[in-house]
Amino acid sequence: MKISENEDSITVYLTGDIDHHSARGIREDTDAVVQMKKPSVLNLDFSGVNFMDSSGIGFIMGRYRLMSLYGGVVRVVNVPEGLAKMMNLSGLSALDIMERRGEKIESTK
Repeated sequence: MKISENEDSITVYLTGDIDHHSARGIREDTDAVVQMKKPSVLNLDFSGVNFMDSSGIGFIMGRYRLMSLYGGVVRVVNVPEGLAKMMNLSGLSALDIMERRGEKIESTK
């Protein structure tokens, strides 16, 4: 995981697998930066993620709620096709926060 900061946004570059073993550390690190900087946009870049289970969905939903508390937004960007299908099935696409190659991922429900 790598974090970069701009004036108004934070981007978290996620890599590897996001499962119940790794989600806790990712969540804690991300939340610490968000709570300290209070950005208006939190970008979660999934381009380096190979696998994700329901813990990844929980991670996204938790950051969505956290950013909502601060009046900010979450963007889930560079989502690999396989993960996009899973996220869509989970209902995340209904939040209108997912992008692949710069384009919104529409809900198939």
